[in-house]
Amino acid sequence: MGLEEEIESIREEIAETPYNKSTEAHIGRLKAKLAEKKEKLENQSSAGGGQGYAVEKHGDATVALVGFPSVGKSTLINALTNADSETGSYEFTTLDVNPGMLQYRGANIQILDVPGLIEGAADGRGGGQEVLSVVRTADLAVFMLSVFEIDQYERLRQELYNNKIRLDTEPPSIHIRKRHKNGIQVNKSDSVSLNEQTIKDVLRENGYVNAEVTVRGDPSIDELIDGMMDNRIYIPSMVAVNKTDLIDESYIPTVKENLRAHDIDPEECTFISAEKEKGLEALKERIYEKLGLVRIYMDKPGRGVDYDEPLMLREGATIEDALHKLGGEFEERFRFARVSGPSAKHDDQQVGTGHELADEDVLRIITSR
Repeated sequence: MGLEEEIESIREEIAETPYNKSTEAHIGRLKAKLAEKKEKLENQSSAGGGQGYAVEKHGDATVALVGFPSVGKSTLINALTNADSETGSYEFTTLDVNPGMLQYRGANIQILDVPGLIEGAADGRGGGQEVLSVVRTADLAVFMLSVFEIDQYERLRQELYNNKIRLDTEPPSIHIRKRHKNGIQVNKSDSVSLNEQTIKDVLRENGYVNAEVTVRGDPSIDELIDGMMDNRIYIPSMVAVNKTDLIDESYIPTVKENLRAHDIDPEECTFISAEKEKGLEALKERIYEKLGLVRIYMDKPGRGVDYDEPLMLREGATIEDALHKLGGEFEERFRFARVSGPSAKHDDQQVGTGHELADEDVLRIITSR
């Protein structure tokens, strides 16, 4: 039996096995075995070569437009950025990854017009693995849906999930330390509902013989496997609903009902018409918010505060992060910093590298001579 047949056989057994406490460990072993077989199949496929997409990251953040063919991604990126992506009303217009730069609120946001996905992309159909590898490098995935085909959302999310992309969630709190003897020891917090035997069986299926594992939170079996495989990518996502110029106002409640049917909050979506360039300001604002960018205005000696080209960082960034982005002598010769603005207790507060910055802070770096 080949790997593909083995994978399908395991999937069928998982689907046919009812989940309860008595079957939990068995299902855990099956899912761990499935993950290992899929990993092996992917490694075999990638060893066979094939041309991928290499996109150099530029700017302060990278956004990937994700959608099935002909949903309007190329039209949108042309409207948002300085890109020149071929557009057309037929499928597979975009055959390469076309980057463009959106300039918004002082930030340079790279938008990637990714070739349209098809079902089975994660298994290699239509060059899907190469396309999905680009999404894995992004800071935000924007699902672009046609107002008439909201059901594409679940299929798109599944393709990303199958390619180890985890959306809108945090990595599970799982720490594994290999040992030389004494088998597998499990330490878990009271919130963990998986039983100890399930955790041990999943580890064994992944090749652990002697190890100490610490599990916190309340991960599912799938999340436990994610934590052990350590090759999952965690990024936020959002939804843009396109082609709204083609519907009557009376159809809007139906669209919202279709969104809710797929667990999408209509209030969290951005409704646009890429063709008519409607709703694009709201889309830019939503992208900016989801990226969690903050503007830091640099107080430059002898030149004053530069409000035109802020230093762009992420929410939660510290002085150390700012120094790293500035690079050069700032990192090497840093003495202390002075901060005014939302994060400071008072104007010109003297702070060290651990100080957390906030949006629209004014920062002055003091270096040694």
